[in-house]
Amino acid sequence: MDYFLMSKELTVFDIVIVGGGPAGLFCAIHSAGEGRKVLVLEKKASCGRKLLITGSGQCNLTHEGEISEFLSHYNNTGRFLRPALMNFTNKDLVDFFVKRGVSFETDKNGKIFPSTKKAADILSVLLRECEERGVLIQCSEPVSSVKIAEGGFVVETIADKYFSKCLVVSTGGSSYPQTGSSGDGYKIAENLGQPVTEIAPALAPVYPRSYPFGSLSGISFNNARISLFRENKKIAEHNGDILLTHKGLSGPGILDFSRNILPGDVLKISFMTGMNPEEFRKDFTQKTDSGGTKLVRTILSEYSLPERFARKIIELSGISPDLTCAHLPKKERNVLIKNLTEYPFEVRELGGFDEAMVTSGGIALESVNPKTMESKVVSGLFFVGEILDIDGDTGGYNLQAAFSTGFLAAKTIISRL
Repeated sequence: MDYFLMSKELTVFDIVIVGGGPAGLFCAIHSAGEGRKVLVLEKKASCGRKLLITGSGQCNLTHEGEISEFLSHYNNTGRFLRPALMNFTNKDLVDFFVKRGVSFETDKNGKIFPSTKKAADILSVLLRECEERGVLIQCSEPVSSVKIAEGGFVVETIADKYFSKCLVVSTGGSSYPQTGSSGDGYKIAENLGQPVTEIAPALAPVYPRSYPFGSLSGISFNNARISLFRENKKIAEHNGDILLTHKGLSGPGILDFSRNILPGDVLKISFMTGMNPEEFRKDFTQKTDSGGTKLVRTILSEYSLPERFARKIIELSGISPDLTCAHLPKKERNVLIKNLTEYPFEVRELGGFDEAMVTSGGIALESVNPKTMESKVVSGLFFVGEILDIDGDTGGYNLQAAFSTGFLAAKTIISRL
């Protein structure tokens, strides 16, 4: 197709970005300028809907520490992300927003949030920067087809047809589909011949078959040890914060570990944080042997366990709440110790895409140049953000990857145009 003939029929842009999330908006901001025409197509009525609910609306933007420490937080894909993260670090990201009036604070776990704890403040900066740099954002305009043309791409929506020299796909994954990330980008990629790996929910809660802690929703344990068993064989272990919910297990420790968990697996959790099982067994045995008329639950209270949880675990161990140490049989004591140090949860299912924070799987990394974010299959085609086969841990790692990959793609694009 002749470019000049085609330009009379289509609205021409230098760059079309499909998806108005953080990766897409950041790519638009850094690829605009010097007369370049940039278009962002967003299928929802407004941009950044998933960004607005990150960190329960408080927006855990990134994490403290050296950027090299981030590489181990991406499920064995840190090597691919290294060029993007090194080109645009966590310090660069914070500086970008600080220069535009946003202040930040870091919590005890190293998570960095805007001081206002409002994700809307982050989004407003991105949208304002797009406006100031002349980026055209078209909302409520889902892409219906993308075709390779001579010198670029023809992008068709429900409202118009566009030609662009470069195309950036930043449609997110399939998690929280109500926000717009419902897997559209995978279809675009596959139609262009781009390999896509199998997708699944990631950073998801776990729902056990039998769950006796529903009444204890909200109780959490810091740095608990979680052991994963499959077919009676221990296959992995993880330490992290866990949260008891109405229906199951959540918290960063469970969410980060969920990528390894399958229905039918058994999780054994130690609630005795800070003590290994043998230490606790020895200490608890010694205290109950010499406890005399002390109540068993009084001894248990010395371990800083939440009182409601201690009462429940005693009940589940078949021990009367009024039982004294002198009358505690060895069998019941061993059951209690086991329940506290390796309580078993058989996994019924994991949370689906409507609950998972991110998506596992996506654009196959071997088909993307990590130094540019450009497809190795189609010249001028770029992929940024969660659509890539990358799922990071909780703590700001996924948003950092979105901004860093968006920045790197923009850097590459402006060097070409």
